[in-house]
Amino acid sequence: MTGMLAATLAQAQTVALYASAGPELVHYQVGVESATLIRQGSVTLPDNVQYAWPDPSGRYLYAAWSNGSGADHHGVSAFRINRTSGALHPIGSTVSLPSRPVHITLDIPGTHLLTAFNEPSGLSVHRLAADGTILGEVKQAGPLDFGIYAHQVRVDPSNKVVILTTRGNGPARGKPEDPGALKVFGYNTGILTNRASIAPNGGFGFQPRHIDFHKARNWVLVSLERQNQLQVYRKLKDGSLGGEPMFTVESLGRQGAQRSGQAAGTVHVHPNGRFAYQANRAGGTTEFEGQRVFAGGENSIAVYAVNQDTGEPNLIQNMDTRGLEPRTFALDADGRILVAANQNAGLVRVGERVSVVPASLAVFRVRGDGMLDFVRKYDVKPNSAGTLFWMGIVSLDSGKR
Repeated sequence: MTGMLAATLAQAQTVALYASAGPELVHYQVGVESATLIRQGSVTLPDNVQYAWPDPSGRYLYAAWSNGSGADHHGVSAFRINRTSGALHPIGSTVSLPSRPVHITLDIPGTHLLTAFNEPSGLSVHRLAADGTILGEVKQAGPLDFGIYAHQVRVDPSNKVVILTTRGNGPARGKPEDPGALKVFGYNTGILTNRASIAPNGGFGFQPRHIDFHKARNWVLVSLERQNQLQVYRKLKDGSLGGEPMFTVESLGRQGAQRSGQAAGTVHVHPNGRFAYQANRAGGTTEFEGQRVFAGGENSIAVYAVNQDTGEPNLIQNMDTRGLEPRTFALDADGRILVAANQNAGLVRVGERVSVVPASLAVFRVRGDGMLDFVRKYDVKPNSAGTLFWMGIVSLDSGKR
């Protein structure tokens, strides 16, 4: 009887997936048991969606938008989420931002919105009203160290520490490498203070793109983009991080080894903490009969078993995402399914033929051992923006992400 009740409750749980295609943010109903996505409706933002984040209760969703780095149209909008259907309804006024918002998040109680900017590298904090609307920016007390090319901002579960992941830049066209770092700030109701800069080897050969927290242990997992690696850092008693990684592991299987243009992406820890998932992306092209076709490489989700005593990640699977460049992916709140967003459409050579691989949402079941089983994929035809740039999952009855 208990098992039947649990299954009934799981089936009744409302889970929504939101995916961006240019300025359009599309809502899908998620069937967790059936591993299905059913398109519902969409809202249109003032410009191309960059990232979105729900508040802790799952009542509101915040979406950042921009027409690109160095351009002139950037901002963030707030939406109320219908708790029954998952539909999005705009609330309040859009807030203009000074440059491209590459990532956004909320603090733990959901009272402040934090936005990371890549060029110039920066971070802003806005207050949020009880009704979800975005209020004024919080003025910071002093100069803050934002590093080079911020790519993500996260608030530690203690709500006392903020980590800004600054990727730096690899060497290009005669320009030397810009070092990367994890910029650690103290955090108190919207106010940031410089705490530490974590940059092994001075930040050279260290391009962190995304992090995630292990909620039951003092560990932070870091995805290194150009190095195609996963690192684990220990959180110290003061909320900062150790200066060197506890563990470093490679993210690629044989298919991606030695490929130019191969890059790691986002990382997520499974809700039970026993597993972690990291995106491997490849989208480089080569010429074939006058067309630019996929040059090869690995588009996969790397699956790790995480030792619960030491924090060491062990790569146990590289699951093909059946598409090109899985820029973002997400798990449901219970970690039963994983959906990967293959960002771009492209031409792929198969023998002497060339076929189109569309952008897509690929759905996987998560097994008890953490490994993934492919179920199906849904091809997506983005508008003129051409990319499936962001996606995320919100469980509406719990607010978990």
